[in-house]
Amino acid sequence: MNQDILPIGKLPLEFLGTLLKDLETDDPNVIVGPGIGQDACVIRFGGQHLVFKTDPITFATESIAQHLVTINANDIACMGGIPKYLLVTILLPEGSTTRDRVHEIFVDLKNVCSSMGITLVGGHTEITYGIDRPIAVGFMIGMLTGSNLVRASNAQPGDAILLSKSIPIEAIGILAREKADRIHAAPDTLIRARRLIDEPGISIVKEARIALESGGITAMHDPTEGGLATGLRELAIASGCGVEVHWETIPILEIAGEILESFDMDPLGTLASGSLLVCCRPESVEGILSAWRQESISGARIGSMTQEQTLILYRGGVATALPVFTVDEITKAFS
Repeated sequence: MNQDILPIGKLPLEFLGTLLKDLETDDPNVIVGPGIGQDACVIRFGGQHLVFKTDPITFATESIAQHLVTINANDIACMGGIPKYLLVTILLPEGSTTRDRVHEIFVDLKNVCSSMGITLVGGHTEITYGIDRPIAVGFMIGMLTGSNLVRASNAQPGDAILLSKSIPIEAIGILAREKADRIHAAPDTLIRARRLIDEPGISIVKEARIALESGGITAMHDPTEGGLATGLRELAIASGCGVEVHWETIPILEIAGEILESFDMDPLGTLASGSLLVCCRPESVEGILSAWRQESISGARIGSMTQEQTLILYRGGVATALPVFTVDEITKAFS
């Protein structure tokens, strides 16, 4: 491949970092601006602190509205905000888009927003050339209350790293819905995998709020494209810390192996929406995990932030480099 041609997915973190440096601003109302690992921006507007986020849905076509609203709301919640308003751009392929399909998406958007207390306030919809599936882009606005602002850059050496639920919920759910014909798994496994998008679901808004209220957290991050490994790397870059995690403590879905082996995918490197990374002081670990358990949300401590700016994964007590995924592993199923 020509080295100047970028692969599918997020921009390489090093390249993105150089681009973002040119976007720094001295506007005093920009409380949190663009940065690697920062899930959204925060703007002071009058007496309010508003949280802004935009994110597209490019892999999922089934339940696209659910993915769109939830993914954007997750990033608002990671900053300590409450998701409130949504604008949506929907691009639909020429030659295959029906009125019924458009109506279905609009109804789904309305229902998902209503269920999450979010108001759909506008957007744009068109049929266009050059795409073979629907693409939706959300722009969400949230609000901060009190001193609830959480920055990924605030993680400190010695912080514990917690992970809610198991990984990779979103990837397994999408594969079962979009690529079932290529998965070598039992029918009941596929049924269970399809249900993951709804139960336990891909929203982390609830556990983010619980963690915030429990106290002691320093940072939160939503590991999406590139999976848990990329989410940890983004946390490290944002905070200037290192990371040490232990393979044996990472909660991985029981059915993940059966689904992922059909595409030779690594569970650490693929869409992990539905799980939340939380950095907190060690003395706050049990309080947060206990509060999650009371709401039937599983979680585990998977490692620690470190002074040394290295990213280490321990397997069987042996230190290895945390794997790098320049492209999300799910692209193996869509290529």
